[in-house]
Amino acid sequence: MTLLASGMTKKKSTKPKKLRPDVNETAYRVMLEATKQKAKTVPPSERTEEQKDQEAVKRGRKGGEKGGPARVESLTERQRRQLAKKAAKKRWEEEEEAG
Repeated sequence: MTLLASGMTKKKSTKPKKLRPDVNETAYRVMLEATKQKAKTVPPSERTEEQKDQEAVKRGRKGGEKGGPARVESLTERQRRQLAKKAAKKRWEEEEEAG
């Protein structure tokens, strides 16, 4: 817990911090790519199926299959209703923009 100026305490976040690539490693990779000593790294969103690690793809799919139903079970009926309304509203907005 952290003590705030107001005298109240604040719990530390239990979320793990996102790992950033090391600055030196990034600089080294950029230097290799700029001097054409190494092919440019393809961002994950642009990778073809052959470039992806198939084991990682399987693990991700498995987690996604478990995650959705597990989340639905943990939500209350009110929360599910709010999410459904929000999703419907978003779909209608996208439909109006397209049409």
